[in-house]
Amino acid sequence: MKRTATDTDLEHDAAALHAAVSDLVRVYQFRDRDRICCHDISVTQCYALEAVAERGPLRLGALAERMFLDKSTTSRVVATLVRKGYLSQSPDAADARASAIEVTKAGRQLYTRITRDLVAQQHGVLQDLDPAVRDGVVEVIRRLAAAAEKRFMSGVSAGRPACDVSADAACCAPEDR
Repeated sequence: MKRTATDTDLEHDAAALHAAVSDLVRVYQFRDRDRICCHDISVTQCYALEAVAERGPLRLGALAERMFLDKSTTSRVVATLVRKGYLSQSPDAADARASAIEVTKAGRQLYTRITRDLVAQQHGVLQDLDPAVRDGVVEVIRRLAAAAEKRFMSGVSAGRPACDVSADAACCAPEDR
């Protein structure tokens, strides 16, 4: 099959996006690892606290889905945050078999402090950019995040092509074949 200029452009753009996002994620992961640990919680715990603070109360399954984690991992993250006093668990009003996870006063204060610190860092990142560029950057990142989340939530792997009989066997782990 002959590739068109549009296919080649898209391939080039996809490779460039991959490189740019990889660089951005790497920088932010290291920033998060170094900064959030100063607040007594891990990066994963911070994401859980953020999700519950912004969307709570949540059931464990909804939180696991939001964080792209399995329920057992999410349960351990929540248990640690409950033990530290940042989240609470109580019977869910709609289903007594389930529990509702809510942010506590101490959790809300920690979430606010972490958010304030991270927003201050973003201020430093954006301060030398033109206001129109800042708006464009934020819009593009939001759209990319939404597109990636939609693709991921649909069951299509964002990390590698789906495996099939015609796929290169090296792309798939043995359990996928």
